[in-house]
Amino acid sequence: MKKKVLLMGKSGSGKTSMRSIIFANYIAKDTSRLGATIDVEHSHVRFLGNLVLNLWDCGGQEAFMENYFVSQRENIFRNVEVLIYVFDVESRDEELKRDLRYYETCLSAIYENSPSAKVFCLIHKMDLLQEDQRDKIFSDRENEIINMSKPVDCSCFKTSIWDETLYRAWSSIVYKLIPNVKELEQSLTLFADLMDGDEVLLFERATFLVISHCQRNLQRDIHRFEKVSNIIKQFKLSCSKVAAQFQSMEVRNSNFAAFIDVFTTNTYIMVIMSDPHIPSAATLLNIKNARKHFEKLERSSQSQQNNK
Repeated sequence: MKKKVLLMGKSGSGKTSMRSIIFANYIAKDTSRLGATIDVEHSHVRFLGNLVLNLWDCGGQEAFMENYFVSQRENIFRNVEVLIYVFDVESRDEELKRDLRYYETCLSAIYENSPSAKVFCLIHKMDLLQEDQRDKIFSDRENEIINMSKPVDCSCFKTSIWDETLYRAWSSIVYKLIPNVKELEQSLTLFADLMDGDEVLLFERATFLVISHCQRNLQRDIHRFEKVSNIIKQFKLSCSKVAAQFQSMEVRNSNFAAFIDVFTTNTYIMVIMSDPHIPSAATLLNIKNARKHFEKLERSSQSQQNNK
């Protein structure tokens, strides 16, 4: 099943850098060697087996943007599942006005050609702002964007390639594209209840984006999923550079134990346990026994996609 994803925004806003980090295993410091996108760059990213993201990374130079809205309007904006518009947080005055005008034109074209498309706006390069200014500037931009997006629903995220915020945004985006996500969450909840786990997460195997989770106990860090995604993906890349294969890990202290393991063909699982009386062997056995059910669920989902 193919899902068309449009990635748009002015030239230099960081679209190709974020795409390369999430889907092409770049690390942030290596994105500086990426050049500007010329016209439209197409890529097909296999996600969770049969789900293929048909990414259209659209160059943001002024001449290209005008061309998208006029001569290529129908070709660019028809059959779109998701529009991701990237705003450079450092844009000011006339540059920001032009960017907002382009976004408004994008919305009009989406509403005309793909009215059911989901819309996400990323306020990017947040790391370039003083930390005490970030929330205020993001809130102002978010309110402006949401108001001008009506009647289209739009979700906004603040992002940077230098921290976990990029993973949070993209996890939220791909979550909307997973066909059986509710069934996955129900199964994870049942699994967590049976093993008395505090929290269970499923990560997509290649990108390490969070695709589903179950939380049974309150956790203080609301960004913990994305931090784990970022850390483990960097660790996986480090392993590959020395020809090692990342399979699993266990982290334990006096408060909790965390287990990360290969789960199905397309996922990793993370289980958090706070009960010190449950031995590691029991948790690992529970993961092994649950694997068959989730593999069956994955095959069923792929079969349904093939029949559409």
